[in-house]
Amino acid sequence: MLGILNKVFDFNKREIKHLEKVADAVDAFAGQIEKLTDEQLNAKTDEFRERFAKGEDLDSLRPEAFAVVREGARRVLGMYPFRVQLMGGATLHEGNIAEMKTGEGKTLTSTLPVYLNAITGKGVHVITVNEYLASRDAEQMGQLYEFLGLSVGLNLNSLSKDEKREAYNCDITYSTNNELGFDYLRDNMVLYKEERVQRPLYYAAIDEIDSVLIDEARTPLIISGQAAKSAQLYKQSNAFVRTLTKEEDYNYEEQTKGVTLTEQGIEKAENAFNIENLFDLTHVSLNHAINQSLKAHASMHLDIDYVVQDGEIVIVDSFTGRLMDGRRYSDGLHQAIEAKEGLEIQNESMTMATITFQNYFRMYEKLSGMTGTAKTEEEEFRNIYNMQVVTIPTNKPIIRDDRADLIYATMQGKFEAVADDIAERHRNRQPVLVGTVAIETSELISQLLSKRGIPHEVLNAKNHEREADIIAEAGSKGAVTIATNMAGRGTDIKLADGVLDLGGLAVIGTERHESRRIDNQLRGRAGRQGDPGVTQFYLSLEDELMRRFGSENMKNMMTKLGMDDSQPIQSGMVSRAVESAQKRVEGNNFDSRKRLLQYDDVMRQQREIIYKERYEVLETDNMRNLVETMIDEVLVNTVSAYTSADSATDWNLKAIEDFVAANLLPEGVITVEDLQGKSVDGILDEIRGEIKEYYDEKEVELSPERMREFEKVILLRAIDSKWIDHIDAMDQLRQGIHLRAYGQTDPLREYQQEGFEMFDSMVEAIRIDVAKYAMKAEIRNNLEREEVAKGQAVNPKEDGEQVKKKPVRSKDANIGRNDPCPCGSGKKYKNCHGAV
Repeated sequence: MLGILNKVFDFNKREIKHLEKVADAVDAFAGQIEKLTDEQLNAKTDEFRERFAKGEDLDSLRPEAFAVVREGARRVLGMYPFRVQLMGGATLHEGNIAEMKTGEGKTLTSTLPVYLNAITGKGVHVITVNEYLASRDAEQMGQLYEFLGLSVGLNLNSLSKDEKREAYNCDITYSTNNELGFDYLRDNMVLYKEERVQRPLYYAAIDEIDSVLIDEARTPLIISGQAAKSAQLYKQSNAFVRTLTKEEDYNYEEQTKGVTLTEQGIEKAENAFNIENLFDLTHVSLNHAINQSLKAHASMHLDIDYVVQDGEIVIVDSFTGRLMDGRRYSDGLHQAIEAKEGLEIQNESMTMATITFQNYFRMYEKLSGMTGTAKTEEEEFRNIYNMQVVTIPTNKPIIRDDRADLIYATMQGKFEAVADDIAERHRNRQPVLVGTVAIETSELISQLLSKRGIPHEVLNAKNHEREADIIAEAGSKGAVTIATNMAGRGTDIKLADGVLDLGGLAVIGTERHESRRIDNQLRGRAGRQGDPGVTQFYLSLEDELMRRFGSENMKNMMTKLGMDDSQPIQSGMVSRAVESAQKRVEGNNFDSRKRLLQYDDVMRQQREIIYKERYEVLETDNMRNLVETMIDEVLVNTVSAYTSADSATDWNLKAIEDFVAANLLPEGVITVEDLQGKSVDGILDEIRGEIKEYYDEKEVELSPERMREFEKVILLRAIDSKWIDHIDAMDQLRQGIHLRAYGQTDPLREYQQEGFEMFDSMVEAIRIDVAKYAMKAEIRNNLEREEVAKGQAVNPKEDGEQVKKKPVRSKDANIGRNDPCPCGSGKKYKNCHGAV
């Protein structure tokens, strides 16, 4: 064990030595670059581009390029990157994670590798956790990049496709992780290649990388469409659940947040809905709705997990405290919460496209990131993303006073103590930042401070539009700011004159988060760049984290000692117990993310195949070969199925005739008589000949240009419709697969096996659709791909130009199927009026 630890620590030491050498090389260029005029500094970018185009690699350009950015930052931003920032920039360029303490200037650090990699012209993505930070950084750092001759784009949710494409075509693009992932999914649903907005994914520098790749990795990105489900069922289930009593009718497991009906609860449900057996297959939907209503009531809490805004349920991100507009809980939970809050119940959604953040970001050629807190998740970064965490030294020593936790018996005692502490510091004019886990807590503390007459600001998801103004004043003398976790990331609280003499910023935490990284982010608001500061966490034995992980013994001990809420425990042992609880939660969350990734890896392989096929359809001008290949595969599979018997007399030639007439050729073109006496290859050759002749005639009649567009229409329609159905089916399989564990089978293995069988079936269904529509559909004048996007099928029975012809019957002549048609069209009778 010690050997492993030594290896880890040795890696960081070795890496720091390497980075010191990089910083030395950059420093060596400083004097030379400093002498350049603004025009000469700007011209360096074109020089670097030319050297790169001639074969010089980025590593050899790095020292001089970093020196150029450093000098540019001095002239444009009035900031000159420290050596530790050069080291952090080198780490990012090498595709690793720079762990830099809060206040060490991560945003400026990122400009070094971003500029260097933008020289390639492939496009660099700078990713932040929200649009406010993306806009802020694009504006501030954009001045530097534009001064050096690079273009900067900002990708926001509100932009049109043309505006997004323009942003992505810039040398450097600022965006949020969500928007990048959704744009990727939308790009793989477009009908014309010109509608795509993203370029191939090259290099990304992620700010607060642990938030993006760890905290948000449990939630996949989903694009969904409407799926009609009865809202009445949720209303009925909600009314029923309101009549239930905890522990008598249902059990709630706080640690796992699982809710289950008791025997008494099941009996009540059967009586309430007048059914014999709640678990009968005919009551699957009802059972599901009751379970989701139970979960909505027992484990989902207003102003903690969600808020009600403009008559809608809006999810609150538990890690950042921000509202997640546009996100909905899946699997009917959102509808259950809407019923609980008495709101209009919206339709459940059907998944049309989905991807996890893990699989999206692993598609980048090179990935890097920075954060103040990554070491606790080092193993996950290494195993899943193949990235090392490098701890960069601070520019100045940290002198912040991080005090041991104070633990109270009850929440009421804790909050009173918090309010008293704030009041004392406010009297001394020391600025205070109060961190809360939930909106509800921030409002409770606000009430306590109002009673004491202490002026303060509240920053939570309900008033986030004032975020910049509130943060700007948070370091002023006497300022008191109450904030949810949203104030913990990407925000720089600047201290006013005289605040350092008062002890700097005081950070008070009202509860430990389930992740140590979030607590460390909050602590990091104070003591930046060697400033003084103090941090203190207040806990109670009634806090969720303490309840979930055994606070009963401690509570009994405090009672026996006669301690009340005015006497907190301040003990290293207690703090270690809390940290141990956090590690357990983090372990559970890691397992959850790993499991999600394992399941999504099945979808990833399938998604890559489908998206590649779709890409080729959009990019290739002539898809006739692919269509003909699909037709032939369908034909071979069909003929093989009906000629599998050992004796030719047992072959089902009538079934072949019927299939061909229904899906490939006009009725009567291929008959049993045509196939009798032939070998399997002979049968295939007979039908293939007729198919090619018919397809050629169709192309001549239509024109090659319109035929090529028609082929794309049917290919896209078949791929999209079958893929969407497949995703939804896989989603359903995923939700129920865990039950296989009761049968002593591995759910993941079963999911992989059944998933690939379903994928094969989907591919065959795509072939059949393409074959059928290529051969049987009549083509309208208004042939457009938009019809496919709306899910409209090209109806083989309809034709905008012609009325379906009836066979010409001649009493005087027995017209052969291959004879010229008597109507004078010049076509064979079988392909004209002889086609029934």
